[in-house]
Amino acid sequence: MLTIPVNILQFTQTPHSGYHWDGGGRRFFEGWYYRVTLPHRGQTFAFMYSIEDPIGGKPDSGGAAQVLGPNDEYICRTFPDVKNFWASRDVLALGHWGKTDLTSQPLYLLPTEFERHIQEGYQATATLNQGEIHDPATGNYCRWLYEIEPEYYWGNQNSIQQSTAGWLSFLQIFEPGWQILMAHGVASGWIDWNGKIYEFTNAPAYGEKNWGGAFPQKWFWLNCNSFDGEADLALTAGGGKRGVLWWMESVAMIGLHHQGKFYEFVPWNAKVEWDIQPWGRWQMRAKNLDYEVELTGTTHLPGTPLRAPTANGLLFCCRDTMQGKLDLKLRKFTDKKSTTILKAQSSLCGLEIGGGSWDNSWQSS
Repeated sequence: MLTIPVNILQFTQTPHSGYHWDGGGRRFFEGWYYRVTLPHRGQTFAFMYSIEDPIGGKPDSGGAAQVLGPNDEYICRTFPDVKNFWASRDVLALGHWGKTDLTSQPLYLLPTEFERHIQEGYQATATLNQGEIHDPATGNYCRWLYEIEPEYYWGNQNSIQQSTAGWLSFLQIFEPGWQILMAHGVASGWIDWNGKIYEFTNAPAYGEKNWGGAFPQKWFWLNCNSFDGEADLALTAGGGKRGVLWWMESVAMIGLHHQGKFYEFVPWNAKVEWDIQPWGRWQMRAKNLDYEVELTGTTHLPGTPLRAPTANGLLFCCRDTMQGKLDLKLRKFTDKKSTTILKAQSSLCGLEIGGGSWDNSWQSS
């Protein structure tokens, strides 16, 4: 099994990296998101893994792997047997076996062993993402193996990493929980998409997760770590309506990593405003005592419907593109003056809306 020195983990591993299920029978899901962007190809691959009601025997018990591939093409495979899912409580490590000639308990395998014995399934850690899935209806498939070198987790470099939702996320108050696992890293390896091989070295990579027993009613998300002429910049922003004890609240945040520094705009340290169209335009602004950030994401593409865990199982309930345009401005306040310290653009931004009631734009502060 995986062994990593604890003193290294205390600094680099984010909170919530381990698996959250407590073994109980309440409604529960956990989902993981890995992404790699290939700037020279203008393409992105996103891998989404999920497990629902892992106790088994429930209507929605089971797992899935989804891949959003080149030009926002999509493939999905479900893994109904929860006994073939495994995950570590202590570190980021998980996997699900589908077709295999092994009869042993599922666990992490050396990549060569995985390739030999797992005809369908996946395994992923903080430094590796590997798998293979097939769509029997279309004959489409995806195989992948790449190694990851994390550069930014969630917080300032070389200091203890932060929980994305603050210290309250350690209590079962907010549902679902959300954690950026790796704001930016570089990935090297290959992806075989229906026979077309994409090989890459030091490509921008990203990872996040969510978990809980309740589901957001509505949400939006912007994510990019491949900017024009800015190799050392990573953005994650998002918001949603989520359950807090017995009421619903709308919250949003923006996190930026740039040249070793973490700029965090969250409800307890900043004013965060947003104006999100039902599709096509995402606008956010946030301001604290020292900085102000402004984001505008746009797309003319139709986007791709994706499945997400809901109260009624894994359903098509969100829409994504990985080829959104993004404009970002960061300003610093000194002596009541505002100075622009960063302007950046990208045409490889991930943009998403999810949940219900997207008939009108969603504006809030």
